[in-house]
Amino acid sequence: MASAHQLLQSFDGLLQPERFRDYGPNGLQVEGKDQVRRMVSGVTASRALIERAVEAGADAIFVHHGLFWRGQDGRVTGWMKQRLALLLRHDINLFAYHLPLDAHPELGNNAQFGLKLGLQATERFGEQDLGFLGEREDGGTFSTPEELARHLENRMGRSAICVGGEQRPIRRIAWCTGGAQGYFEPAIAAGADAFITGEISEAQAHYARECGVAFLACGHHASERYGAPAVASHVAAQFGVEHSFIEIDNPA
Repeated sequence: MASAHQLLQSFDGLLQPERFRDYGPNGLQVEGKDQVRRMVSGVTASRALIERAVEAGADAIFVHHGLFWRGQDGRVTGWMKQRLALLLRHDINLFAYHLPLDAHPELGNNAQFGLKLGLQATERFGEQDLGFLGEREDGGTFSTPEELARHLENRMGRSAICVGGEQRPIRRIAWCTGGAQGYFEPAIAAGADAFITGEISEAQAHYARECGVAFLACGHHASERYGAPAVASHVAAQFGVEHSFIEIDNPA
């Protein structure tokens, strides 16, 4: 068991949110009961996740996508009212960390995603050093972008969009989970043969075809399933708090 304040201090010490320019508040977004015996983690603080946390008897929830974002309508109506009402009614703490969770070198989304794909990061690139660049852990190469796409599908359990790239061996692979389309050009500049993220926008298809660097998208939610449980499990173990990850399926 731990206090919510102790958990907050541990999360902040591990993820160092003060280092990042982010799109919303990191840390404790909704205050609940003081003592936490059971914590669940998930990707997004959706109503479905909160309902499952209530069913699990959780005292705290740890997520990547919290409730509050820069430029958001501040009125508590509709879906926001429903989510907050559940949290407050059941006195559940909500911890949320966005970019700090992406960036952690061992437990973060990008680090854990690399482990899932069998990739070893050797460099960081892009704004706030959020992008990872490296090679296969076994030192091998992928013979074509299509082979890398098949590898991604096998590891992720879902199909991936693959656009562009030259029909040549792929050794240097860049990745940044979620909606990191904007990191494609910095990845090209860093010397990547392929770039993996969650989403693709119209412009990136043209860049991939014109620059000869493959762009692969495997889903925003799907690529960010790994950081939250890794961090929450790590901190929970420090205090003897029970932890479980709750997967709420999302096709995006």
